[in-house]
Amino acid sequence: MKLYYRAVTQNGKTIRGIIDAKDVQEAAHYLRTHQLIPITIIPESQRGLAKFFPFLDRASNSDLIFFTRQLSSTLTSGLTLMQSLQIMQNQIQNKKMAEIVQNIILDVENGSTLSTAIEKSPQVFSPIYIALIRTAETSGLLDKTLLRLADNLEKEDKIKRTIRGALLYPVIVVVMMILVMIVMMIFVIPQLTSLYDNLSIDLPLTTQVVIGLSNIFVYDWPYVIIVSLLIGYFFKKWYQQDSGRHTVDKYLLRVPVFGKLLQETIMTEFTRTLGILISSGSLVVDSLIRSSDTVGNVIYKDAITLVAKRVEKGIDMGDAMEASHLFPAIVIEMVKIGEQTGKMDESLLRASEYFEREVDETVKTLTTLLEPAIMVILAVGVGFLIFAIITPIYNLLSSIQ
Repeated sequence: MKLYYRAVTQNGKTIRGIIDAKDVQEAAHYLRTHQLIPITIIPESQRGLAKFFPFLDRASNSDLIFFTRQLSSTLTSGLTLMQSLQIMQNQIQNKKMAEIVQNIILDVENGSTLSTAIEKSPQVFSPIYIALIRTAETSGLLDKTLLRLADNLEKEDKIKRTIRGALLYPVIVVVMMILVMIVMMIFVIPQLTSLYDNLSIDLPLTTQVVIGLSNIFVYDWPYVIIVSLLIGYFFKKWYQQDSGRHTVDKYLLRVPVFGKLLQETIMTEFTRTLGILISSGSLVVDSLIRSSDTVGNVIYKDAITLVAKRVEKGIDMGDAMEASHLFPAIVIEMVKIGEQTGKMDESLLRASEYFEREVDETVKTLTTLLEPAIMVILAVGVGFLIFAIITPIYNLLSSIQ
């Protein structure tokens, strides 16, 4: 079981971490054998607010990038792995990451390899990360592999931040519009409804629709919440099935502009990860299978897995990719060039740089298209609401005149 501990070193420094042990007694014995005085040992699931809010107690992507790059720098300077890890522990600000590094130090002191030690923290270190470290330990190129990993992680983080930044403004505008509409439906429309009832006037269809929506928000909101939760639950269950995941991922790729952005992002991550794996000495088939786990789309994952099976049968990777329409022509050509020159990793990394530039251009296009589209939607929504509210009053004034 996983146990959270707080202990004191012989120098009086307090350290925290997670340890795998059969029970509290075994964990305490393990800490004492490493010159640590245990203060608190409890199951990890019983740790304060982290039990209810996991995001409060996790290492971020920036923490992982800092750990990877700094560890590479210290190893390159000639320090041993243990010395590098101990220096890292004092530099890391995030408590969760510091705990993970402390656990890694304890495991390495106990004779474990770095890959085995980081494997105990899958929430931070991905299978690709672990596989690359394991290969680097065998080849003796741990510092260079860590440097490549740090560069890769930074590029992944840059793409995510670029996409998030492009979508932030539209999301804020849409959320604010929805909040304003809800406030109107709950507080403003009921007042106007009472006025119209007192005047006993005929209401146009648009006004009846708005009043009906207002009544749902005011009187039937518990049913709306229940129905929404049920729809969300059944959609989640359906999406977890292979048929649901395939259907959703297939249609996501067909969404105008967004689908293109998704495909370019997938190609960027796939080619870069595959290039790094191959450059580290991994077999092509193994590299393809591992790279398929990074794409995040089951359609592309199946296509890459099929390519791996064809390569395993002796077909060239470029020819295997050519059989699928999911791989752009530039990727296929770069792979074929890499096979001919024997520099597959360099060709793939150049392809990833190309798609990274394409992602930037698509994000700029998306931002340019979204702003006027949102303005039009806002104008239509607000115009419909105003028209529905004013029309009965205008009709009443016209009849009086």
